Parts: sequence; C-alpha cells; structure tokens
Amino acid sequence: MLVGSALVIKPVLADSCNLTAQAMPLYQLEQSIAHKVLDNGLNVRLINRPSKKTVSVVSQFNVGSKNEVEGQTGYAHLFEHLMFEGSKHAPGDSFSQQMDAVGADTNATTWFDRTNYFETIPTFALELAFFLDSDRLRFPDLTKKTIAIQKQAVLQERTLMLESQPYLEPASEFLFQQIRDTPYGHSVIGSRKDIQSATQAELQAFHQKYYRPDNMQLSIVGALPDNIDELVTEYFAHWPKPDSESTPQPEVNIQPRAISGEIVDDRGPWPASLLFWQTVGRSHPDKAAIQLLQAHLFSDKSAELQLNNLHDPEYMLYYPLAQSLSEIGVAGLAIAPRARTQLDAQVKSITSLIHQVQKNSIDEQRLCYLKSVYLNGRINLLQDNLTIAKVLSDTQSSQSQNPLTASWQQVNQVSVADIRRVANIYFSPAHSIRLDLLPPWYIRWAKSVLELLPKRTTDSLEEDAL
Repeated sequence: MLVGSALVIKPVLADSCNLTAQAMPLYQLEQSIAHKVLDNGLNVRLINRPSKKTVSVVSQFNVGSKNEVEGQTGYAHLFEHLMFEGSKHAPGDSFSQQMDAVGADTNATTWFDRTNYFETIPTFALELAFFLDSDRLRFPDLTKKTIAIQKQAVLQERTLMLESQPYLEPASEFLFQQIRDTPYGHSVIGSRKDIQSATQAELQAFHQKYYRPDNMQLSIVGALPDNIDELVTEYFAHWPKPDSESTPQPEVNIQPRAISGEIVDDRGPWPASLLFWQTVGRSHPDKAAIQLLQAHLFSDKSAELQLNNLHDPEYMLYYPLAQSLSEIGVAGLAIAPRARTQLDAQVKSITSLIHQVQKNSIDEQRLCYLKSVYLNGRINLLQDNLTIAKVLSDTQSSQSQNPLTASWQQVNQVSVADIRRVANIYFSPAHSIRLDLLPPWYIRWAKSVLELLPKRTTDSLEEDAL
C-alpha cells in the first residue's frame, strides 16, 4: 500500500499543481457562514445544514493553562469540570439529566490556550441547550460541595492519565522544566497540590476574569430553526459585557536551544526516544511549511521514515507528534527501536532524513502531493457538524474573514524553497530536543546483549524479549 501511495503521485507535474477545483468545497462551506459580533463582544457563527437533522454547538473561551498563575495550576481544567455541576436556574445535575433525556452528546476540553464546551443535539432541543448553556456560562454553581466533588474527579483523572502511565509524568516534568518561567511551563491538568488547595473564592475570581462574552466564540452548525437569530439574542445577547477591559494574554518569550536528557522509569517496558524540534506558533507565517515538512518526514502514509523502513523497519513503533500553540510549537515524533537497533543509531537515521531536505529540499511533485493530501484531509474533516463548529470557535482574530480556508491558503502558497528554508532554520541542532525514555536496568541490559547478536538471531528472540 505504501508503494502504491508513492506511485500514485508520479503523474502529477509541477506546472499542473492547480488544486483550485479540489479546494472548492472548502470555499463553498465558508460562504455559508453567517457571522456577527453581538454588542457584548460575543462572536457568533452560524452554518445552516438542514440535511444533517442535528445541531452542534461549541462555546470556546480564550483561557487555558497558559493563563494560570503560580499556585493555581490546573484551575482552567478544574473549572471545565465544574461547569457540569449545575447553575443558578438549573441546579445539581439538571444539565446532564435534561441533555441525556433528549439524546444529546456533551463534553468539554481544556488546553494550553483555550477551553471549549460542546454538544450535538436534535434540532428540537436547541432552545433547551441554549438555556442550559447560557445559564451555566454566566452563573455556575461554585459551591464548596461541588468544588470538592470535582477536585476528586480531576485528581482521579490525573492519576489515570498521567501518574499511572510509564514515562509520561517524568517526561512531562523534564520538558516543562525547560520552560518553567513561561506561561507554558506547567501541564494543563496542573499539580496535585494546587488542585487540592483551590478555594471557592479563587475559582469565583477565575470565572469573573475569563468567562465573559467578549472572551468567547459561539458556533452553531447543523439543521438550524427559522428563529435561530431570535434564540441567540434571547439567550446570549443580554449577557452584559464587564466594565473592565479583558485581561491581556500573557507574553511568551521562549528562545530555542538544544535540549537533551534521559529519564529512567522502573515501569518502562522498552526504551524509546522523544525527538522534537522547536518551531513556531499557529499564526506564524512559517507554520504551513513546517506542517508540510512534518508530513513529508513523519506523518504522511508515504513519509520518508516509513519508506526508508518499508520492508524491514528498524523501529518497533513510532508516533508523529506536532503541536502549534499561540506562540510556540514543536514537531517531531516518539519512536521505539527494534531489539537489534541502538537508540543512537535510530536517531542518526532520522536526522539524516532531515539533512537530505536541508540540502536538497523536496521536488515540486512531492510538494504538490503533500498539499493535495492536506487539502483532502481538511475537506474530509469538515464533513461533521461538530468538527466544523469546533474549527469556527477556534478562529484566530487574523482569520475572522476566512476561518475555514485561511490555513489552506497558507499551505497552498508554500514553495520548495520554503520547505528547505524551514528545515534549515527549525529542524537544526539548535532547535532540537531529544529525551530518551529508558526502562529499568535489566531490560536495558537484555537489549544491549541483543544488539550484539546477529540480526537473524536478534529478530527471532525479539518477541520473547518483549
């Protein structure tokens, strides 16, 4: 299949890389957006898709772990949990009960730069969702009892998702330590100590500071009722904008530098490496070229790493990893070697792939293929009401006029020279992060013995070793 994927791109010529027709569904969907800003500063975007029969609603706030101060880490995520614990006119578990009764699917997520709340509901229940959402966003029930309940829920989640996983907590701590003095210098879930010590007054102040209409984007996508404008006005337009100016986002100044280290975890099953390169934030002009380079090297089905290991891979498994936050980004992968392969040798082979791009870039044919794959993925992603609403509610201010096509336009403008340039700037040793994840000594010792044996012998013993 990988060979087939590589061969498919052969007929694509540099001068025929015109993807205008392929991109048309994106532009058509974008033209259907109805966007307005209410007097209180709330951004509202609507897309009517009557054939879908349901409606997805996404409320996103410009607040995440980046906005937390020392001693209050994890508050953004804790507050996300509290928003399901009742409100002034819908106390207790009224939200969950009423949404379950109409077959709604509800959830929320918190990240470094944002918190969002979302639901997919039958159209007939849209007014109910508006009533419940508007009430909990404005008047959450922040009692000592609900806070205590959700503290325990968050701590259990922390245990399950972070503390009980091999490598994850010590690796996270190592990486955050490198940027400790910046707004991104702690995990989204926060420290156990800070979560336990969170007070009612602190959480109420957090709500007043960040949960305000001019800090929110509301997107509604699906089979909209005829009176959708009236419903939005009734439930959201009367939310008063605070007299004070909204809190500016904290400044982030992280200077790239070479970082290396290793951690040993007695629960670790096998050695692995995290290989990252420090890149740029989501609004940076180089983001699109870096995204295509990441796909070329690691993420695409015909990525260089896969093609170079097509028949007898030197790795046991790998996961491409890339993230662009507001001001910073990383690109790279996590990779675990075969029993016969040393970590250093594996890292060397990966950096050699990067050196090839730094020296020769990629050809126009490959670039066109990467753009086409990106575009196709973007179009497929935006078939779902909820996904569309999430993308719209995550619109950057600079892309308010073209929230669905702005990213594609940037990708489409990337040149072969851009790929080589970003490879030399951002995938250089000065931007590199290498963190080796090491199991207990006896697993490392056994693997070092296997590395010395003939390849056929090592391969036959690999499964037993694991």
